[in-house]
This record gives sequence, structure tokens and C-alpha cells, in this order.
Amino acid sequence: MDATESSKLSDGIDAPKWMFWKRRRYIVVVMAFLGFMNQYTMRTNLSVAIVAMTENRTVEFANGTVHYEQYFDWSSQIQGYILSSFFYGYLITQIPGGFVSNWFGPHIAFGVGVGASSVLTLLTPLAAYAGYGCVIAVRVLEGVFQGVTFPCMHAIWSRWAPPSERSRMVLFSFAGVFVGTILGMLLSGVMSKSWNWESVFYFFGAIGCAWYVGWLFLVRNSPEDDRYITTKEKEFILMSLGRNEQDSQKVKHPWKGILTSTAVYGLVTANFCHNWGFYTLLTQLPRFLKEALHYGVQSSGFISAIPYFGMSITLYIAGYLADWFQIKGILTTTQVRRNFNCGAFLVQCVSMIITAAVFTPAVSIVFITLAVSAGAFAWSGYAVNHLDLSPKSAGLLMGISNSFGTAAGIITPIVVGYLTAGNSPGEWKLVFYIAAGVYAFGIVVYWFWASGELQPWSIEMQEREKKEREARNDCFVYVNKINVQD
Repeated sequence: MDATESSKLSDGIDAPKWMFWKRRRYIVVVMAFLGFMNQYTMRTNLSVAIVAMTENRTVEFANGTVHYEQYFDWSSQIQGYILSSFFYGYLITQIPGGFVSNWFGPHIAFGVGVGASSVLTLLTPLAAYAGYGCVIAVRVLEGVFQGVTFPCMHAIWSRWAPPSERSRMVLFSFAGVFVGTILGMLLSGVMSKSWNWESVFYFFGAIGCAWYVGWLFLVRNSPEDDRYITTKEKEFILMSLGRNEQDSQKVKHPWKGILTSTAVYGLVTANFCHNWGFYTLLTQLPRFLKEALHYGVQSSGFISAIPYFGMSITLYIAGYLADWFQIKGILTTTQVRRNFNCGAFLVQCVSMIITAAVFTPAVSIVFITLAVSAGAFAWSGYAVNHLDLSPKSAGLLMGISNSFGTAAGIITPIVVGYLTAGNSPGEWKLVFYIAAGVYAFGIVVYWFWASGELQPWSIEMQEREKKEREARNDCFVYVNKINVQD
């Protein structure tokens, strides 16, 4: 069922949409939002805290002498390895995440992913005092646990999100990524300055553990497993998705079709290109502000949060418009995904070029904010697109495409670390020009290969064809029976 047909159905709940607690699918959205928010506070806090961990501090002795020292004397190259280490673990579990959600249930796997990384965040200060090798080990493990979360969440949306609400539900939950990034950068800078850098990890780790308890109590794998959902809402979701309660939730993926699909390669390319720019800024923006534009630690944290505040707003706009264009029949699903994604990449490409060409504090902040905010429309393109191609394989598709996006997260901090060893303006300009080139490549590939239609190799299409064959066979048998009787 497409978005237009789905929008004509009713969930039977007599309450405005903003009363999210009245609808179980919206409770899943809110809890997913908070889960992603916690993930990204824990993912980004080190990008800000490491500035405080490696800056000079004043130590005054009893005899009045003053000495300057650092908590940790880590070079820019070592910092690059520390910041990228998370993605080594994150990469390992992207594709397995699709299978883990199938084996244990996506809501269990998602919850454990966030809960375990919360515990590891609490252990980060202890690891730092043991040496940067231990920090790398802890961050790799965090990546391993968080790597399953995006594939698992797509598996959840394949069971909970009606086509008419798909973009909004997915993007509202993903808004937690950017709210978490904002809070991580803002509060990490404040806590590092006002208290100490260790408090950053204790605070966010404890919040993540509390969320895990709430997730286990409130969320289930599918409407069929939720004992608190109304019958009408459950029927609405199942009918919109073309499912029934007897359908098996175990999935056998069509590997040959997936690996030979240009639409999948378009997703992979878009994910890599978007994440190249996204992780370049996510991991390096505080350092860029401090070392290239000469802001302090606390100021770097506040300013670094501005672009993600912009994206958290545009994400709601992009999600609403993506669904609205489809429901009204103005654009097809393919046109929405292609135009939103490539339009965002174009804005980001131009913004990176202007940032590098002008390179003043005000212009840099404005155009970096514009680039990150435009990313919301890219998420309305490629990030939701997995569910269009094959809802039942969406978790696996997300794992495949996000593996390449994660590779970008591994490469960019190391590349930027080597390119900016001298912290000169010319070195940082090259970083932005490279990002612009990557975005331009993504525009070309996604424009020609993107598709928003259910694919011929998808499980859903195979099931539909099987039912049609069975119906034809039944009709043929019936006609033969009538002829024999005659």
C-alpha cells in the first residue's frame, strides 16, 4: 500500500496527533528519539572533552611557582586515532546488526546496544588514565554495541511505520542524533570547564543506563507483540503494511538481488558521501574552532552545537514535506528521495567551497551551519530509502549502506589529523575542498541510481507474485472443474 492509500485509513484513536502517549507507535518514536539522543551524546562527548584533556592547565605549587602541564600529551595524530577508533567497532557490527535483529528481536538488540555503550562510557575516565590504548579499546567496544542500532531500528520501522507516516516517524526518531550531538557538545564544554573532563563521561553514561530501563518496559518488536496497543491501531498498521498477524517475522534475505541492485549501490554511495562530510564536522569541528579560528574550549562546544541545532529543526520540516509531497501525489516516492537527497548534497557542496574560499569565523560558522542543516533533506532521501526498496530487508540494507558510511567515519578523522598537523589555514581549506568533492560525487551517483519503488527482488514482491500465482492456479483448477462437470 502506498502513502496515498495508507493516509485514507484510520487508526480509530480519537485524539490529536500531538498526544503521542495515546498511540503506541508514537511512543516507539519518542523512545527511539531518546535512544539515538543518548547514543550521540556518548559518541560526541569525547570530541569536546579531548580538547580539555589535552590543553595546557596551570598548576600552582605551595612555594608560589607556576607550572603548565597537560592531562594527556597526545599528538594530533594520536587524537585522530582515538576519535576514529569508535568507528572500527561500529563498522564490524553494521551488517551483522540486520541478522542480530532477526535472531533476538530488534528492540532487544537496539536496547542492549545503547545500554552497553552507556556502561562503557562510565569506564572511559579510568581507561584514559590507563593510557590512550585503553581509550581506543573502550571506544572500539562502544562502536561494536552501537553498530547494531541503525539496522535494528530500520527493522523496527518495517513493522511499526505506515507508509503515510514513514518519513516523519523515521526522521523524528533520527532527530535524536542531532539533539544528542547538540547536548553532547554544549554540555561537554560546560562540564569540562566548570567541573572536570571526567564528569562528561559519568553524566552521559548514567543517563544512558536510565534510558535502557525505560526502553525495555515500554517498547516491543512489533504491534502484534504489544499488549497495550488498541485493536484498531494494530489493524491500521498491519493493513497499511500489507501484513497480518500470522506472517513470520523471520526473514530470508534475497542476497543476489541486493548485491546486483543499482538502487542499493545508490544508497551505499549516498551514505558514504553524506557521512564523509558529517563525520568530518562531527569529530573535527571543536578542534577546527579552537586551533584554526582560536576559540576557547567552552566557546568551541557552544559554537559546535549550532549547526546541529539547525539540523534538528530542518529534520522535522524535511520529514513532513517528504510525506506531504507523496500523500498529495505531487511527487512520486522516487522523485522525493532523489530531489531531497541531491538538493541537500548540492547545498552542502557549495557551502564547503565557500567556507574554504572565504575562511573567516563568521562565514565559516554560517556556511557550516547551512551545510549541516541541509543534511536533514539528505536523510529524507537515502536514510528512509531502505524502507522503500524492501521493508523486510530494510535492516540489512541499512547495515550494508551504513558500513560504507562508517568507513567514512574511520577515514576522515585520520585524514584530517594528518592534513592539519600544522593547523595552518591552507591545511584546513583542503579538508573542506575534499568534502565538497565527495558531495559532488554523491549527487551524480544518487541522481541516476536512486529508486523509491519496491524492488523486483524484494521479499514483499516475491510474496505478492507467489500469491498471484496461487490465485491463478486456483482459478485454473476451478475452471477445469466446471468444464469437467459440464
